[in-house]
Amino acid sequence: MNRRTLLQHLGSLALLPLLPACSQAAERQPAARAGAVVALGKAHAEWRGVVSDAAYAVLFEEETEPSASSPLNAEKRPGTFVCAACRLPLFDSANKFESGTGWPSFTQPIAGHVESRRDFKLIWPRTEYHCARCGGHQGHVFNDGPEPRGERWCNNGLALEFIPRDQPLPELRS
Repeated sequence: MNRRTLLQHLGSLALLPLLPACSQAAERQPAARAGAVVALGKAHAEWRGVVSDAAYAVLFEEETEPSASSPLNAEKRPGTFVCAACRLPLFDSANKFESGTGWPSFTQPIAGHVESRRDFKLIWPRTEYHCARCGGHQGHVFNDGPEPRGERWCNNGLALEFIPRDQPLPELRS
């Protein structure tokens, strides 16, 4: 065995302690639970014509509507905010607050109804979130919200529809 081969084998041995951690991570993947949101797997282009052009740009091209342009920012009635594309309930009005940003803001989403990922579009990292069912872009979450959670889920109004509490929630769109 030459020196180079020996060094390669020794380098490989250094990775052995990591193998159990990799298999444990795979075991920790969440299993689908009863009542869990199931992603539609529908192509974004299929939502064109179902939602307005402006809503499509926000939901599926990840545009941002102008600040203070959404009437939902001033919505104060009890109710539910649903995804404008598939109509999955995303936020309860009890968790809405005035952030002063010009966009509807919430302290938390309905558990399991949004998914998040890192966004580097403005150079520094942000956390963007999407509807767990259709993948429609909703907005970004920041750590400058009110106590006790300290979160501000800043949403595009075009990505939401408001359903007053005294009305039934609409059927989910597929």
